[in-house]
Amino acid sequence: MSYVRVATLGELAEDTPKRVEIDGVPVSLVRTEGEVFAINDICSHANVSLSEGEVEDCSIECWLHGSSFDLRTGKPSGLPATRPVPVYPVKIEGEGPEASVLVSVTQES
Repeated sequence: MSYVRVATLGELAEDTPKRVEIDGVPVSLVRTEGEVFAINDICSHANVSLSEGEVEDCSIECWLHGSSFDLRTGKPSGLPATRPVPVYPVKIEGEGPEASVLVSVTQES
């Protein structure tokens, strides 16, 4: 599994998604509830960016139709989406705001 450095902890505001691209894969990074999550940035219902949505209760909501996806599993928790979106493993290296956030898109978690 290959990890890529995509940000520092200090670059990730709490409950504010940040869109990055890793080897051509759009990924939404979310720092919430003391953890960092990486989820595919494209809604499974409509081809729109999830990083433009709201984060609440460890879920990200698609701004277009309101479907929410669990940041841990990618599973939708409400219609109209019925298919999950991929989630990716995250590693944190270092301490404090300068700690590196690494993501692997070669294997879904």
